[in-house]
Amino acid sequence: MTPQDFDYLRQLLRQRSGLVLSAEKQYLAESRLLPLARKHGLAGLSELVGRLKAAAGQLGVEVVEAMTTNESFFFRDKVPFEHFRDVIMPALVAARAREKRIRIWCTAAATGQEPYSLAMSLKGMGAALAGWRVEIVATDISREVLEKAKAGIYSQFEVQRGLPIQLLVKFFSQVGEAWQIAPEIRGMVQFRALNLLGDFSSLGVFDLVFCRNVLIYFDQDTKTDVLNRIARQMPGDGYLILGAAETVVGLTDAFKPMPDRRGVYLSNTPAMRRPPTSNVLKFAAKA
Repeated sequence: MTPQDFDYLRQLLRQRSGLVLSAEKQYLAESRLLPLARKHGLAGLSELVGRLKAAAGQLGVEVVEAMTTNESFFFRDKVPFEHFRDVIMPALVAARAREKRIRIWCTAAATGQEPYSLAMSLKGMGAALAGWRVEIVATDISREVLEKAKAGIYSQFEVQRGLPIQLLVKFFSQVGEAWQIAPEIRGMVQFRALNLLGDFSSLGVFDLVFCRNVLIYFDQDTKTDVLNRIARQMPGDGYLILGAAETVVGLTDAFKPMPDRRGVYLSNTPAMRRPPTSNVLKFAAKA
C-alpha cells in the first residue's frame, strides 16, 4: 500500500467514524484490511483503495467496521461497575423515587458484554427495583458486532474474562461449546446501530451514560463535540462514566469529575425535560 493510499484510508476513517489513525499504524490497517480485500476478490490494499475511491458505498462501511476496535469483556475494569452498584444506582433510585424510571446508554456496546453486565447488576439489586422501569440502550457503529450482541452467545474464553462463575451459572446456558445469556437478560437491552459522529438526539434523555474507551480514538475537537452533545441528552443530575485513560478536563465544562470516584463525571448542565414514557422496557427485579 502506498503512502498516498494510506493517507486516503486515514481520511476516510476520520470522516466516517472519528477514528484517528496515526502515521505509524499502517501495519494495523494492512493486517485488518487485507482479509477484507480478499473477501471481495481484490488483489491487495491498493486495489481496495481504488474501489473505495470509485464508490465507497457498502465497502466503506465494511472498512470502518474492520478498523474499529471491538474489545470488550464482562465487568471490564470492575471499578465502574462497583460505582454503578454502590453509588450511582442508589443515588438515582432516591432521585427518581416518584417516577420510578431510569434510562442508561452504553455508547460503544461492541459485542454486548458491557450492557449485559449492567443488566445482571440490576438483577442483583433484587426487590429494591421492583416496579421500576429501567431501560438500557446499547449502541455501536458496527452492525456486525451488534448482531453478535443481540444473540448473546459467547465462547468459553469470553465468559471466563471477568464474569463471576456464579453469574455464569445463574444467567447462562450452554449451547454446544459456547454459552448463551438468558432471555430475561437479553430482553433488558435494546441494541441499535449508531455513529457517535451523527445526530443521536432522537434517543432521548439518559440518567447515566457509559462512554468508555471511545474518546481515546478521537481528536480533541471530536471529543469535545461528542461530550457536549451527550451532555444535552442528560438531566441536570445525570452521570457519565468514561474509560480509565479518558477525561472531560480540558475538553468541556458540561461535566465535572465526581470527587473520589475516578472515571465518574457529574452533569454540569441545567435540568432537562424528560422524554415520553413510550417504548420503555419494564423491569421488575427478582431477588
